[in-house]
Amino acid sequence: MDWSHGHNSTIVNGISRIGWMTGGRKARWVDEDMADVITRKAVDFIGKNKDKPFFLFYSTHDIHVPRVPHQRFVGKSGTGPRGDAMVQTDWCVGELLKALEENGLTDNTMVIFSSDNGPVLDDGYKDDANEKLGKHDPNGPLRAGKYSKFEGGTRVPFIVKWPGKVKPGGTSAALLGQVDLAKTLCRMAGAEIPDGAFVDSRDAGNSLLGKDLTGRPHLLHEAGGLALRQGKWKFIPAGATRDRLGPWANAKIPAGGGLYDLSRDLGERRNVAAKNADKLAEMKALLQKLRKSHDGCIGHPLQKKAPSLSGTAPCDN
Repeated sequence: MDWSHGHNSTIVNGISRIGWMTGGRKARWVDEDMADVITRKAVDFIGKNKDKPFFLFYSTHDIHVPRVPHQRFVGKSGTGPRGDAMVQTDWCVGELLKALEENGLTDNTMVIFSSDNGPVLDDGYKDDANEKLGKHDPNGPLRAGKYSKFEGGTRVPFIVKWPGKVKPGGTSAALLGQVDLAKTLCRMAGAEIPDGAFVDSRDAGNSLLGKDLTGRPHLLHEAGGLALRQGKWKFIPAGATRDRLGPWANAKIPAGGGLYDLSRDLGERRNVAAKNADKLAEMKALLQKLRKSHDGCIGHPLQKKAPSLSGTAPCDN
């Protein structure tokens, strides 16, 4: 797996890596075995904790670069290592769901499947991601992908499964951020939330259950800078942001910023700032106010401390 850009600092398992990595023999890993090892440990955890409440965070490496799936998945997708890694991810998720079923936990377990950013093709390795893409459309109607302030970079898959609690096959337009999972899951599980914890998190339990189809009043997006969502509206400040899926190009947001009506233009192709001056001014002012608050929670007692870029507002305590 040869590198194309930026992944040329350390060699592990015969593959060049991003960053400097150290450690003895026990710190080494084999990429081809990672999915099997992590999945086995997760399945074992489920079995050992089946008689008591548990929280399992399963973070798959599969489709992150370098994309090096196990040999039994190589060639299965027909789209190269990137597609083969997706097939492997599907197998991993299936193993976890099967473990829940075999331990009688399916009906009383909430399962959330999500991602950390939008899609990307060439992300540092010569793995034929572009050359073998075929008819696969990684981002559908969305514009751009990873590293971009456009929806393609910040909007991610989010699937909730909980038999008897969440109606299957439905969709929701409720606005939420993954930062909300901290407070949401604690509230659902009845866990105590210490004072001052999760100040930028909002209880989105009703959104996950399909009872609240609106969600947050607004949400900050971070991708090499900040953008702002508010209902159907998206505001991106003036400047450059990534476009396409790699190799990239830059899209230039004009002076004054970009305003997009996602209900009519999900692909963010039409900047309607000039026709909606009041809304543009409102969102620009709100973003500026959030930048100055501690964590995005306007009026929060901790806002006098150093500013954070991860916050959202208002707080829902």
